[in-house]
Amino acid sequence: MKRHVQAVLLLLAGTAVLHITLFSRLYLRYVKEELRPFLIASGALLLVLGAVGAVRDGLPFASRRRAHGPGHEDGYGYGEDADVHGDGQGHAHAHGHGHGDGPRIAWVLFLPVLALLLYAPPALGSYTASRGSDNAIAPVEEFRPLPDADPVPLALTGFIARVQQDRERSLAGRTVLMSGFVTPAPREGKGAWYLTRLVVSCCAADTQRLRVRVHGVPSPPADTWVTVTGTWRPGGAPGTATAAVALDARSVRRIPEPVDPYQDAAPLP
Repeated sequence: MKRHVQAVLLLLAGTAVLHITLFSRLYLRYVKEELRPFLIASGALLLVLGAVGAVRDGLPFASRRRAHGPGHEDGYGYGEDADVHGDGQGHAHAHGHGHGDGPRIAWVLFLPVLALLLYAPPALGSYTASRGSDNAIAPVEEFRPLPDADPVPLALTGFIARVQQDRERSLAGRTVLMSGFVTPAPREGKGAWYLTRLVVSCCAADTQRLRVRVHGVPSPPADTWVTVTGTWRPGGAPGTATAAVALDARSVRRIPEPVDPYQDAAPLP
């Protein structure tokens, strides 16, 4: 890859990073919100490096300096990177060796950069969720009483924690409202599906799957974002890790994908 192309790549990369952080919230598809300042700083640094490279390689005197620079008193005008060897008869032979090229594989870097500029890849969805590990919820020392009015808005984290840790069975007989995307479960039967969330610690590379098995309603298309209203479906030993995390759905409503798809938040009532 030529040096001037490398400069263009740096400029495009910096523009792409700033595009998804300053002028939109697309960066939330890939990292947590807390990392936004670092992305902005990285994008700005890439632009500066690209601009420096563009100026360095595009100055008009650069080629003249190579032709008439020091060390070329013979007047042949060989470049700085040329090796001059005598043949024993007073003739010189120049063998140029270009050192401005990078590895050809670097061209592949244009693909993700152009993707961010032209069509930002979507957030992770059912494909990733169907291959993830089971729910892993941190221990909860004490559960607060649920509101009296039904349905009770809950994040998937809160629902799963109460099913597997609350021995008081606070979900019994209560109608809950949760949101997430659809992950089909064909191995569990025709039309089987899970209400799913993917949460991250840092970025999309470390996603953790949260899911609730939904009964009673046919599966919407995979990756569809929905809110589900229903009641807890007991199974296994409530209050333990063997408890079935399941819901008997009464209604399912499609919703737009949230701006921050990796934030496990309770839906608005």
